[in-house]
Amino acid sequence: MRRTTRSALGLALVLVATLACGAPETTKAPATVEGSKVPEKPSQPVELNILDVAGNLQLTQGMIDEFVQKNPDIVSKVNYTKSTAPEMPGKLQAEQQGGQSQTHLVLTGTDGLSAVIEQDLVLKLLPDFSSRFPKLEDNYLPAAAKMQELAQDQGITITFYPSGPLFEYDPNVVKDPPKTTDDLLDWAKANPGKFQYAVPANSGPGRTFLMGLPYLLKDKDPKDPVKGWDKTWAYLKELGQYIDYYPTGTTATMTNLANGTVNMISSTTGWDINPRVLGTVPERMKTTSLKGFHWVTDAHYAVIPRGVSEDVLSADLALIQWMLTKDQQAKAYDKGYFYPGPAVRGVTLDMAPQESQDAIEKFGRDEYDDLIKNNPQETSLPAEQQVAAFQQWDREIGSGKTK
Repeated sequence: MRRTTRSALGLALVLVATLACGAPETTKAPATVEGSKVPEKPSQPVELNILDVAGNLQLTQGMIDEFVQKNPDIVSKVNYTKSTAPEMPGKLQAEQQGGQSQTHLVLTGTDGLSAVIEQDLVLKLLPDFSSRFPKLEDNYLPAAAKMQELAQDQGITITFYPSGPLFEYDPNVVKDPPKTTDDLLDWAKANPGKFQYAVPANSGPGRTFLMGLPYLLKDKDPKDPVKGWDKTWAYLKELGQYIDYYPTGTTATMTNLANGTVNMISSTTGWDINPRVLGTVPERMKTTSLKGFHWVTDAHYAVIPRGVSEDVLSADLALIQWMLTKDQQAKAYDKGYFYPGPAVRGVTLDMAPQESQDAIEKFGRDEYDDLIKNNPQETSLPAEQQVAAFQQWDREIGSGKTK
């Protein structure tokens, strides 16, 4: 399963260094571009350089390739590169300080989104270009529309899923999976070293578990990790006594589950389905949710670096608009990687490619649709709070136990 990870410490250090030292004395590209100056189509076809720091191309490369094929008057070629979220801000900053944005479009999760917003590295797209995305908020699924708010008008949500927290386990070993947070703690205590989750800053399931616990524990303020998570931090410290180590990425937890090193891990809908489709996790594995859980939603965004030319910006906007059409959104079902995947309303599995339909039919879980329908959906933490949560986890929970 391809998924790009990141380091909270790396992200935090970039932010701290930027704030403390300030940017070098160079002229920054404007944060906004006057909409009237951007043509509907570029004056000539452009070659786009697209950077993926979220594993998003697994969901969207088919959309982009078809756009290039059908719109040769807009885009002549696309060059794809991949990187990690912590590396991306420095790359964009260096390009912009050099006076030329060689990266034309970035596909990112909430981690990279937080960084580019904090460091003012991307263009403000709304409301300047609202005409390119008519009824954007109305077209989104309600929970996806809330994730769009996290973009602070500097990005466009292109894929979405309710994520978790879910718990994946080996039914050959775990005969009575936990139903409450107390059950999970008791199980971990009785089976030391057999429960695991990855470093939250580097892992969707780890991040979702961290952000979902305050709802499960009925903590003071689920949106304030510093002042409102007393129960959550205490729970994680106690749970940590029975965890041998925290892998730096989700893939390692899946490998450990598959080979029997651990018997239960934090998971999400996509991380449950896709590795079983790919055969990296045995098909027999099961998932469970805890009583009273709230989904913590996740999304991927398209952001446009400052300093791109008007022609490149025109092509970017046309491409993003294309990616939000129902026909293209149906491709986001993929092989369950971000299940369901589409961010807009009215996109059903029967609209997806047959390969996606077959994968979901065989490896999906009937209970997911009911869980999505019948449990509250909460947005991920905003940028500042997300960084604060990762930093505190690093200091108080993961210190000395990550590998």
